Amino acid sequence: MSGAKILVVEDERITAEDLKAGLEFDGYQVPAICSSGEDAVQKAGKIKPDLVLMDIRLEGEMDGIEAAGEIRRLYDIPVIYLTAYSDEKTVERAKKTEPSGFLVKGQGLINKPFEDTEIRAAIEITLYRHHMEKEHHQLFSAMLRNVSEAVISTDPSKKIRFINNAAEKIIGRSKDEVLGKNLDDVFFRFNPIIEEETSLEDALSPGETPSYISPNGSEVLLEGTVTPLNDNKGEVNGMVIIFRPQNGP
Repeated sequence: MSGAKILVVEDERITAEDLKAGLEFDGYQVPAICSSGEDAVQKAGKIKPDLVLMDIRLEGEMDGIEAAGEIRRLYDIPVIYLTAYSDEKTVERAKKTEPSGFLVKGQGLINKPFEDTEIRAAIEITLYRHHMEKEHHQLFSAMLRNVSEAVISTDPSKKIRFINNAAEKIIGRSKDEVLGKNLDDVFFRFNPIIEEETSLEDALSPGETPSYISPNGSEVLLEGTVTPLNDNKGEVNGMVIIFRPQNGP
């Protein structure tokens, strides 16, 4: 997607400038280069790039994996890692931030750490995929936002990533207040592992009851289901809670 804004995060200045030149030659915009994780998070919020090329080893206390996690959490901007470190421990840490790509630095015949065609292909695939995911998410959200039952969905760490109008009304808090917050802190405390669809009551931690104090101060007893979301490998990637007041309409 020619004209897309790419934030380059790389602490080796020569490599960063080489990346910038190659990206601009291909028609992308590179509004900034960052050498630290802290600066990358700040610049991402200010510039709102379409994609971030992120080195893992950076200046400062925050490395690229921590910075990528913050950028994904705060701004939902896709990240492609550029790194010379491909050991198992680093890859496992990086995977938890749900990156869109992982390119390993090499040393080619002309001493360039990356092939331009490899980077361009990774960028185009990521931009296209992210665009399609946003379209599908918007359509899905529009369909769920106005259904009569309350719906909340989370990511694997139980952070809320969607809440519809009915759920906002029941818990008395807007989506702006709860998105990105841990479900246990906003709604109820849930069992740490939910592997199959179960009732709301059975999904709660021991001692929890499915009752909620409504905005008018009355106690509301809730019922519903909790369903795990599985990725294409069958691993739990979050959950969906559908609920309603007991004996409600």
